Amino acid sequence: MIRLLHVEDDPDIREIAKLSLELSGDLKIVQCVCGPDAIAQLAVFTPDVLLLDMMMPWMTGKETLGRIREIDQYKEIPAIFMTARAQLSQMDELRAAGAAHVISKPFDPMALGDQIKKAMG
Repeated sequence: MIRLLHVEDDPDIREIAKLSLELSGDLKIVQCVCGPDAIAQLAVFTPDVLLLDMMMPWMTGKETLGRIREIDQYKEIPAIFMTARAQLSQMDELRAAGAAHVISKPFDPMALGDQIKKAMG
């Protein structure tokens, strides 16, 4: 079972992602609405992979990843970003920040679980 922490401020996208990820059958999903909530969640949930929205209030996905990677056990955790601004320059910037993969919004709900598994290697 792959443990995934999904951080997304839009409730509709959270719901669609959760439904599509649950279809894969081998993902345990915990969802948060913002970076600070995700960091707090790490006290009770140990994810194998992060799925981060890029544009969120309080902290961007990139800032959230930076803060999470300050925690020793998460220095190398795979991170996948979801963004509506998937220009090549931003994708390169996210990969340079340590993204394993970048998924463009709108995303294909039927392919999301496979995209995450593929990005994990």
